[in-house]
Amino acid sequence: MSHLIRNSTIAVLLGLTALSAQAEDPLDYEATARPFIEKYCIDCHDEDVTKGDLNIDRFDTFTDAKNAVAIWDRMGKRIASGEMPPKKKKMLPTDEEKEAFNTWLGILRKASEVDCNQIASEESASWYRGYVMSRRLNRDEYQNSLQHLFNSDIKVTHLFPADGSGGEGFNNNGDSLFLSAIQVEKYLEAADRAVEEAIPAKSRSPIPGGHRYPGRIKKTQPQDQQRKAMLAALIPVRPDKNQNAQEAARIVITEFAAKAWRRPVIEEELTGIMTLFNQAYDRDDGYESALRLAFKAILVSPNFIFLAEPEPQQPGNYVLNDYPLAAKLSYFLWGSLPDDELRTLAAEGKLQDIEELQRQVKRMLQDPKAEALGHLFASQWMGITSLGETVKPDEDRFQECDPQLIAAMHEEAAQYFNRIIREDRSLLELIDSNYTYANERLATLYGFEGIEGDTLQLVEHNNPARGGLLGMAAVLTNTSQPLRTSPVLRGKWVMETLLGERVPPPPANVPALPEDDVNDEGLSFRQQLEIHRKNPECASCHDKMDPLGFGLENYDPIGRWRDTQGGQPVDSNGVLSNGESFTGPAELKAILMKRKDAFANNLSRKMLGYALGRSLSRYDNCVVTDCVEILKGTDYRPSALFTEIILSYPFRHRYSGYIEPEETT
Repeated sequence: MSHLIRNSTIAVLLGLTALSAQAEDPLDYEATARPFIEKYCIDCHDEDVTKGDLNIDRFDTFTDAKNAVAIWDRMGKRIASGEMPPKKKKMLPTDEEKEAFNTWLGILRKASEVDCNQIASEESASWYRGYVMSRRLNRDEYQNSLQHLFNSDIKVTHLFPADGSGGEGFNNNGDSLFLSAIQVEKYLEAADRAVEEAIPAKSRSPIPGGHRYPGRIKKTQPQDQQRKAMLAALIPVRPDKNQNAQEAARIVITEFAAKAWRRPVIEEELTGIMTLFNQAYDRDDGYESALRLAFKAILVSPNFIFLAEPEPQQPGNYVLNDYPLAAKLSYFLWGSLPDDELRTLAAEGKLQDIEELQRQVKRMLQDPKAEALGHLFASQWMGITSLGETVKPDEDRFQECDPQLIAAMHEEAAQYFNRIIREDRSLLELIDSNYTYANERLATLYGFEGIEGDTLQLVEHNNPARGGLLGMAAVLTNTSQPLRTSPVLRGKWVMETLLGERVPPPPANVPALPEDDVNDEGLSFRQQLEIHRKNPECASCHDKMDPLGFGLENYDPIGRWRDTQGGQPVDSNGVLSNGESFTGPAELKAILMKRKDAFANNLSRKMLGYALGRSLSRYDNCVVTDCVEILKGTDYRPSALFTEIILSYPFRHRYSGYIEPEETT
């Protein structure tokens, strides 16, 4: 793995100082980069004309340029792809000029490189977004943890307010997971529900006549047997002639708390919980009832609600202890707490072994709990979590798009993503493939035959319009308006979600587009949009987004295929700013496959941000670069991406700002 050989490149990294000093020569910038941007860029990106909110005329020296590496990176990518300068320009750079500019850009990047083995500190927290030492479980993680603790299907997410997203766009971002008074109340309610369902109070049904009817024997139902098995797993030790209630409870509580808190329980903590047990038991609540109170206390403890990385008794960077590393690993891949195998390995100190970590990644991705990646990571990355909530098609025009169909749309996206992960298929299948998942309702929407029932099933097909995310109803519906499609939203989705290109917000006072695609003047919506795009303030962004969205116009607002719209043939032609042209989704996907490295870069960034639970900065680019290189060398297999992230320095390390307390007299 690339991070394992990083130490062998220390000599190269040490040479950066000399390289930086060489590049600081202002003649290098003035002789190479400055003439290039003056000739081809500044007329659209100076102080007076800042298309795309970009002013590069302000970079007078190499030092100025060096402090804005991210801007130059974006410029370099667009120049290399032919997107910039736009083809409509009368004068375009030659290949030699592009090569010279890219050479200078390489010098700039190297002069701006940082130590990849760096973790945030209090001093650097303002510029290095890595200082998140602990965070609250979001509501999905809390529910998953309860389900795996009690081996039940308890549902509690609806009790909590929605968790805000942050960082790279995920609701596990530590900076966004605040704890409010309302949430504290909801944690109490959720813990109460979970424990009462897992260990119900013994019912005392009234018996007619004070006794049971003779000969009437109640048969034990399979559900009752299952509940007894679950209860036995939760309470494996009971008082008997060899041990009293306190001794038995101590064993049960120790094991349960260790699972819930994802680490061994110390004696002081155990004493506090046993005090609660004893109080309940001494007032004749009974053994199970007293345990219920102890379990609830464990579940509302900060030790369960928060993923904490303990502060060591020394300052500086350090390797994560096995227990927090096991938790970090399980909440990344499973959205839940570590299982028995991870806990055992942590107890034995084996998670520091690279080969063991690699084995665990492989095992965990094959576990059914890894399906959380499809429901938690993929749905947020695709941006479809709002579908059915704040984003809905018009109920009168699209009556068939009811909550059941929308639920199937969500499940298709999750199962599709999870198959790629489970079978370690190429991540490029997210762009194009020959299969999807559908039930009868979705199959009817897509025009597939022979699919029956409400359960989604794997559907292999030869329809180029339906392979990959671009053909999924969840994506297409979520990027539409209630009454019409939106080439703007769909093009923006392709740019941001697949290619990782930033799209600035529209300028103020821009006239709104029509809500409906029905036009009294007989214009198609594309023709109406063309009028809108003539506004110079709108054109710069629309010229990039709209052609991508036009390629998806054959899909109606809920993802059905159509050949006409408003009585006119659908125009699904698109011409990109670099001159590439295409017609329809199949040809659009072929163009996107040419940009697979940009796709891999963006997916790597998103996955890393999700894994770390924080925002990324340029100091995380080392890991992202390693991920892309690994993906390119492994046919873009997800196992390589997950392994690279988990073995990376920021995933397995943290910073301690420990200050030894002053002695008091």
